Amino acid sequence: MKLGLSVGLMFAVCVAAHAAQEIVRPRPVPAVIEWPSALAELAKYVAPQMASQHAKPDLIARLNSASARILPNIASSPVPVLVPFDVAAVLRDQPKASEDGTPPNGEHYFAGFHAPRFFLAGPAGYDTAFTIHTADIPELADISLPDPVEIQISGFAFTYDVDEPMPEMRPVPAMETKFPGIRRFIHEGFVRYTFLRHGTPYVIAMDCFEGRPRLLRLICSQADRIVLHFLNVLEIAGGTPQTPINVEPPLIVRTQSVSPTFSYFGPGRIFPNSGFRGISGRVDYTAYASIRFPLAEAPAYANSQIYRERERGRSKSPARDPSSEYSYPWRDNFCERRGYTVGQCPAGIGHQGQDIRPAPCPAPLGNDRCDPAHNVVAVRDGAILRSPKQEAVYIVINNAHEHMRFRYLHMEPRKLDEDNVLSGRDVREGEKIGQVSNYSQKENGTSYHLHFDVQVPTRVGWVFVSPYMTLVVAYEQLIGGRGTEISDSPQAAQATESDPRNAPQSATAVSVEKRPRALHDEHKERYENKEFVKDPAGTNEADKSPNE
Repeated sequence: MKLGLSVGLMFAVCVAAHAAQEIVRPRPVPAVIEWPSALAELAKYVAPQMASQHAKPDLIARLNSASARILPNIASSPVPVLVPFDVAAVLRDQPKASEDGTPPNGEHYFAGFHAPRFFLAGPAGYDTAFTIHTADIPELADISLPDPVEIQISGFAFTYDVDEPMPEMRPVPAMETKFPGIRRFIHEGFVRYTFLRHGTPYVIAMDCFEGRPRLLRLICSQADRIVLHFLNVLEIAGGTPQTPINVEPPLIVRTQSVSPTFSYFGPGRIFPNSGFRGISGRVDYTAYASIRFPLAEAPAYANSQIYRERERGRSKSPARDPSSEYSYPWRDNFCERRGYTVGQCPAGIGHQGQDIRPAPCPAPLGNDRCDPAHNVVAVRDGAILRSPKQEAVYIVINNAHEHMRFRYLHMEPRKLDEDNVLSGRDVREGEKIGQVSNYSQKENGTSYHLHFDVQVPTRVGWVFVSPYMTLVVAYEQLIGGRGTEISDSPQAAQATESDPRNAPQSATAVSVEKRPRALHDEHKERYENKEFVKDPAGTNEADKSPNE
């Protein structure tokens, strides 16, 4: 009986399988860096008798040498590095620092901002994060927050074309003279300021709460004041004019041998009705990078931590089926309904990443924990971006062909602090960085799984893109076998027949610009009317689930 059932299931899977679409590569767009204008701006720091074209390159070399003592490897950036910086003081102090050999701590060079613990420069540009105690700045002292707040700035040598419509942007009159064309907007939970200077796209971003003031929570109107102060003290701190590079991404080669067990639903085929208002997911076959799978060992199961297979259409509500947590095929959940705006999702709302369940616990400890714990590893060589107490761990990569951020969620922050998983640490691909856990604002705040997502720089800054096919290819490499792409289940087909909105989109119809305009406007209105209210961790209170 069991044998017959197994054969029947295998037959059903084989019937549902179809020719998988090949993965595609991301589309980087190079910037045209205008170093002559940057060098002309630096000329104010050169003595009049030295203000020749020959002296300006010498100045940038001298500035790089001085800045590198507090901003490591700054000369490797092909774009002018803009940070809140006292250039005159750094150049003035350089001879003294060279004589005594003591590197400065840099605090007094950053206009009231703390010296960055995270600064990464490379062929793709640079990224850095500054913190500030608002009480230390007289004009910001009324913003009463006990902990420092973080502000990020990036300069991009190239961006990615991800077919995303531009959000509504507003001019910034107070900064227009210094930064012509600067625009302000809120996108994916951050207030952002974007501008083009010396041919380089720059984006400043701050995490903030768009709504009524809350205790111990930075609201966006307060963040605006901090950003304006930041903009007023930006100066060129270094960088090096370089020959334009070929930014074509590297080829990603999939294993040719076929796995007898691993299968997956195609990208965008989220659980029926798990998207906002039943809108389906994003059909994105892009593998954004060749990465090491984020869990140390197989098997692993990419699926939903909220929605499970329906009970053959007998129930309209999600029904939890524990066996589906530890079984193939995988299921994309990038655009499952959550309280986050995600520009890449057809409905404008999504999950931001992919949930991954490790193998069953050999010895459950209770509270949804395992012994031994499942290890989480770095997917690439890169730099950690994470402040103490934060749940999110970013690994940032910056090379001639790739500029990306990989984010991990739900590991225990206290343990991450103890293990020095903090900004300023470099990691190697495959290096252990933590353990799968169930932390989300608190212990046992979610189910035992890893949330993993990918962000790439675009014309509107860092945005979430679907990590699904990137993970599929990484898992194939881990297990040494290519997966079989499966068409939608009978339940999904049944749901599609009853509601055409659930039908999977074709690859030519996945642009978010084609999402239903009325639905997009309705969501935008609901968000602005605070029907979607974020708590301090950024979760939507209206959509929160104990299993999220």
